[in-house]
Amino acid sequence: MTSLLDLSLAQSQCLSHTLSLRGTQAFPAMGPVSVWQWSPWGLLLCLLCSSCLGSPSPSPSMGPEKRAGSQGLRFRLAGFPRKPFEGRVEIQRAGEWGTICDDDFTLQAAHVLCRELGFTEATGWTHSAKYGPGTGRIWLDNLSCSGTEQSVTECASRGWGNSDCTHDEDAGVICKDQRLPGFSDSNVIEVEHHLQVEEVRLRPAVGWGRRPLPVTEGLVEVRLPDGWSKVCDQSWSAHNSHVVCGMLGFPSEKRVNAAFYRLLAQRQQHSFGLHGVACVGTEAHLSLCTLEFYRANDTTRCPGGAPAVVSCVPGPLYAASSGQKKQQQSKPQGEARVRLKGGAHPGEGRVEVLKAGTWGTVCDRKWDLQAASVVCRELGFGSAREALSGARMGQGMGAIHLSEVRCSGQESSLWKCPHKNITAEDCSHGQDAGVRCNLPYTGVETKIRLSGGRSRHEGRVEVQIGGPGPLRWGLICGDDWGTLEAMVACRQLGLGYANHGLQETWYWDSGNITEVVMSGVRCTGTEMSLDQCAHHGTHIACKRTETRFTAGVICSETASDLLLHSALVQETAYIEDRPLHMLYCAAEENCLARSARSANWPYGHRRLLRFSSQIHNLGRADFRPKAGRHSWVWHECHGHYHSMDIFTHYDILTPNGTKVAEGHKASFCLEDTECQEDVSKRYECANFGEQGITVGCWDLYRHDIDCQWIDITDVKPGNYILQVVINPNFEVAESDFTNNAMKCNCKYDGHRIWVHNCHIGDAFGEEANKRFERYPGQTSNQII
Repeated sequence: MTSLLDLSLAQSQCLSHTLSLRGTQAFPAMGPVSVWQWSPWGLLLCLLCSSCLGSPSPSPSMGPEKRAGSQGLRFRLAGFPRKPFEGRVEIQRAGEWGTICDDDFTLQAAHVLCRELGFTEATGWTHSAKYGPGTGRIWLDNLSCSGTEQSVTECASRGWGNSDCTHDEDAGVICKDQRLPGFSDSNVIEVEHHLQVEEVRLRPAVGWGRRPLPVTEGLVEVRLPDGWSKVCDQSWSAHNSHVVCGMLGFPSEKRVNAAFYRLLAQRQQHSFGLHGVACVGTEAHLSLCTLEFYRANDTTRCPGGAPAVVSCVPGPLYAASSGQKKQQQSKPQGEARVRLKGGAHPGEGRVEVLKAGTWGTVCDRKWDLQAASVVCRELGFGSAREALSGARMGQGMGAIHLSEVRCSGQESSLWKCPHKNITAEDCSHGQDAGVRCNLPYTGVETKIRLSGGRSRHEGRVEVQIGGPGPLRWGLICGDDWGTLEAMVACRQLGLGYANHGLQETWYWDSGNITEVVMSGVRCTGTEMSLDQCAHHGTHIACKRTETRFTAGVICSETASDLLLHSALVQETAYIEDRPLHMLYCAAEENCLARSARSANWPYGHRRLLRFSSQIHNLGRADFRPKAGRHSWVWHECHGHYHSMDIFTHYDILTPNGTKVAEGHKASFCLEDTECQEDVSKRYECANFGEQGITVGCWDLYRHDIDCQWIDITDVKPGNYILQVVINPNFEVAESDFTNNAMKCNCKYDGHRIWVHNCHIGDAFGEEANKRFERYPGQTSNQII
């Protein structure tokens, strides 16, 4: 028979359970007891207790508040110092920003908050106001999440605004620097949650599904929660078209034949979901414009109107694929230009501007979507999807030209925006600004795929081809397949850079795909898809036809980026007549001119042009040799292992490009000589250590070490070009190969040499050659 103590215990547990459901933590010291452990009298008493105290379901006032919270809350990261993906968490509720107390805060709560902020997950969290104390309300305390919640409103807490903390206990999060697909937030595009325009597209009025991509003209459709709908064209303006084109990846718009589309609209039925669109023209997203939605009970929609139609003008990169003629925009001579560097995908990267013949970066102070959109449109893309700060696309090197750029969004060039000329103390390269631009949809990623790999980033390359017959998938011949071809394949796949381009893929199963459908692929590395590269066409010529010798790739979202310190070359160049008896090791490593083989060893000497080279890694991944340690070669003379066959070419060229002398560093011993203040060295050659160059570090090769020269013994006096090329065979993938070369003016009179005007990048480009002073006068030369 059940005792009174059992009944009392059951009633207490029932009361505790009921009150906890109402948000009150009653009897915290008592552990949970399963219903199955209760006696029948205890269970009956619990049920009676529940009916007396009322249902444990939330009160009517709590339900709407929670729903409003899940839609009306806004989140941001704040504080200092921090990176863009970390900081103090702040929540805006009822128009007021506030913080979260760190009591009971866990990594699971950080996961939920990072997803609210648009990141894929959290990598850590902070307490005790690491990013500085906030202000205003402390909205949440004792926050408890499992990590799987869709919204922070689903987590348990003491309730909104109920806290006994101070701002010295503000919590922060460290999120993974990877955005959720399609996410936008207050730091990117300030879209209110109640505006449900999620996506925009153009639907061709005729020939839907048969028009070439990208689609540049058609009816405007917006994706609402209940599907795709047309937009009423009443009061539609060119500003609206400008915003829509920007979202779709096009820099500008043009007029359309309205009469044709109105006539066509009379013969069709349309579902309208939006009207009253009023844009200023500088918005980066249609949701930032004034919008009016049709209600569900609106029986008359767009009376007297028709679907809005937009025609966009593609940028130069996409004009050919859209069937339109490329328009060459002639720029005034001397006008500064803009470029993007370090991005894994087209239309993204670190912003660099040209000033007085020198490329430099832009400081991220006051950097916003308007300024980023001006850059994107100037480069032939659409509006900006994201304005990046904190050197998210890697740190630049050299000058920082601009700071506090304030654009209205209507400017045709970043240089036309008000800005502040920067000094060395104002900003650092850790604050380099970047952008991610909207791009046109071309569908190229649907014509390529990877198979057999351990992850979606690697595998044997398969391409889709079609002709008169049906489309089919096939393999690519591995002959001559290398890093440049792999870079294009990874770009087409949307997987970033190529770590490796593989000519043998026997360890990846190709399934039932065995036909080789493409051979002789040769890319420059800048193409958007493999079909833009040179290849054999329908005629397949493959030396090794087995499937094990077909092309494969390993892709990565990050890559290294090597850059030579050109000023150091110019400052340290000099001539040395070195005795032959001191050059035996150099001769063994083939660091002397061919004529040295017939010299009267050990008598005589060789004339050497010596200089120092300092090679920086400005990328987002360490530079590592392709060969593993097991294949490194020990060189007794120099006492170290060679990890790369050829790392750098040194050349003396005539003004017309003819090579008259050459040198090379056969297999540099790659290591971190020095690093930036906040970066630690990772690679060292001594004791068979790992070789490489860490991000933010540089490898210095002084002018007085073996092979750090060009043998100019046989060079006649005259005007020449000194050229240095890093990673010349593209043996290791980099995010940017255009900055791997350096050129200098060089005048040699038979006794002395003058070196000046050393510059990086575009060393093989036509534009750089035009700017290059081929015949320098001695008045402007620096005597070395």
